[in-house]
Amino acid sequence: MFKNLFTRTMNKLLEGLSWKRVLLIILGAAVCSFGIHNIHQRTAITEGGVIGMMLLIDRWTGLPPAFITPVLDLICYALAFRYLGGQFIKISVISTLSVSLFYDFWEMFPPMLPDLSAYPLAAAVLGGLFVGIGVGLIVRQGGSSGGDDALALTISHVTHCRLSRAYLFTDLIVLALSLSYIPLRRILFSLITVTLSSFLIGRIQNMTFDRISRTTQEGLPD
Repeated sequence: MFKNLFTRTMNKLLEGLSWKRVLLIILGAAVCSFGIHNIHQRTAITEGGVIGMMLLIDRWTGLPPAFITPVLDLICYALAFRYLGGQFIKISVISTLSVSLFYDFWEMFPPMLPDLSAYPLAAAVLGGLFVGIGVGLIVRQGGSSGGDDALALTISHVTHCRLSRAYLFTDLIVLALSLSYIPLRRILFSLITVTLSSFLIGRIQNMTFDRISRTTQEGLPD
């Protein structure tokens, strides 16, 4: 019975999605989680978005991250469902599950990259590359890796601003609030990584729209 229920649920989630699209979502989840696990967590570079807000609320209120994170994610996904629709949520379920599974997978192994704690600038740049490319691949397929992606996509959709600016806007607010307990020097390195990742996510997403736009224009009659 459980097996049949799982099969029906997976078939429903994958309905309308090509295997190429699903594989790109999985690849993005692997890249993003690898960078966060091997770089950000080891070097204590704080995040913007939901992760940074979770750390902030935990610091201010003492509420456990296991409670804060799903609440923040649910709020962001509720907004996304209102403005982006059910297809976005369906794809995001696949991508979020993929990110969670890869987190568990990477934790099964010892660190795969050198410890960059003594080189925070290198850690900020390299971490930003992993997150930007990984999340960019997921967003390009129409999903999100977590609540912060859903929030940025919703802001971009409602305000018609660039996605990279929406990401940077939310990250900057969280980083500014985080100054209440994190030294300015560490925040500056976090600013580098969120700026780079926001830029890459926007660039990778726009590559899709540019290609679609050109294909559509070429197919239109003169």
